Amino acid sequence: MYKVIVVSDGTGRTARQALNAALTQFPGTEVEIIVHSQIRTPSQIRKIVASASKTGSLVVHTLVTDSLRELILRASHQSNVQTIDLMGPLLDRLSNEFIFKPSQQPGLFHRLNKEYFERIDAIQFTFNHDDGQRVEELADAEIVLLGVSRTFKTPLSIYLAYKGWFAANVPVILNIEPPEILRRINPSKIFCLTTNVSRLTELRRTRHQRLGGASGNYANPDFVFHEIQYALKYYHQNPAWHIINVASKSIEEIATEILAIRSGGDNEDTDEY
Repeated sequence: MYKVIVVSDGTGRTARQALNAALTQFPGTEVEIIVHSQIRTPSQIRKIVASASKTGSLVVHTLVTDSLRELILRASHQSNVQTIDLMGPLLDRLSNEFIFKPSQQPGLFHRLNKEYFERIDAIQFTFNHDDGQRVEELADAEIVLLGVSRTFKTPLSIYLAYKGWFAANVPVILNIEPPEILRRINPSKIFCLTTNVSRLTELRRTRHQRLGGASGNYANPDFVFHEIQYALKYYHQNPAWHIINVASKSIEEIATEILAIRSGGDNEDTDEY
């Protein structure tokens, strides 16, 4: 059986995937792959090379740091160990093409990928918990937005999700009791959106016209007033919740205000379940 040692200053996933892809061209060949990840010091390199020398292993590495690549090449040559550098030639060629030196930050690809997939998870969570959906899962949200219709709950939730936050939103509807679960959630997560009557009436009137006037009292100033008052009364029953006035503010401004408050309350992030 052949032995291949994978050496990486990150997770080793890139080298492992490239190696597995290449090995498919050698059907029937038995290969034992040993992965050494998060390799960052000269002593680690020397130990790996010494082990490879004893076992007659081939070393495949994806080290992005110049000093470590030079060391593994020199140590392997001295110990008669065969190596394959998957990253060095590519970085050198790209450096020549771009006229810039690589950052040499180990694990950067993994960190960027992790951030990307975390953002995807946040967006999916937000879509699944928009407009009061799956209220039984609200404890899993990092931010919960409450508000009457047209207070920007959905666009705010999506914007926050793109920032990596698990956001949910719940509508507040006149004379309908909001879900009881809201009172059991950590209050630092809950943000209550409000606005003024004239601004909300204007926004609703635009939607009312799009619907051909089929939305009843939706855009009636008196109805709007009573709905805002109903929401404020509910908010004030829970004084630990945060009330945000969204009138004449952009989505970015509202989100910045929410995140400034939310980030300051992370040390209280426990629910009552």
